[in-house]
Amino acid sequence: MSEIFTCRGLTKRFGSTTALDHVDLSLESGRIVGLLGPNGSGKTTLLKLANGLLVPTEGEILLNGEKPGTGTKAIVSYLPDASYLMDWMNVETLVEMFCDFYSDFSQEKAYSMLDNLGIDRKARLKTLSKGNKEKVQLILAMSRNAKIYLLDEPIGGVDPAARDYIMDTILRNYSEEALVLISTHLIADVERVLDEAVLISRGQIVMHRTVDDIREHEGKSVDEYFREVFRCW
Repeated sequence: MSEIFTCRGLTKRFGSTTALDHVDLSLESGRIVGLLGPNGSGKTTLLKLANGLLVPTEGEILLNGEKPGTGTKAIVSYLPDASYLMDWMNVETLVEMFCDFYSDFSQEKAYSMLDNLGIDRKARLKTLSKGNKEKVQLILAMSRNAKIYLLDEPIGGVDPAARDYIMDTILRNYSEEALVLISTHLIADVERVLDEAVLISRGQIVMHRTVDDIREHEGKSVDEYFREVFRCW
């Protein structure tokens, strides 16, 4: 394993509001990491900075030693927290588009997951439920053989029954040499797949520990520990 995601003094301000405040964070490949915090804690801002959608106010963020930009697009698969696909497009067209855009995209993997979920390849997005739209977006993100997966609230819009399937999809379809960073406030639903937990609040890193360390030394699940920490924060 090697360090693949690095933040040094990373700060992002929007006018007088500080979304991230001098964040230092190092993550290694071969890990599934939960970026855990309440809504408005800075999770989405951090992932947008990593994907090059925002520029730091201060400090830096490096992906595999590079600043986010054209060079890192080839190694990063990003799932935003909001729908970004055109409603008029059908699922098959989206798969073909991703094949054209990304050399590491597996059409076979995408269609296998779509078929397992019973999602019609010919269906237009506007005919799908909100939950199925989100599943399509996740499938497109996980069908790449990327080095870094940035998943922003991947289970936020799906029903509880589908959450286990989505977690299993993430587990089965990422390269074991990759980093998967999952942003969520639904900790109980994701903690079984996590290797590490990063707790963030008010734009600051509160804690970064392995899940095993939390369970062993705190005698609690990650979800229980999270609730305890944020009661006092």
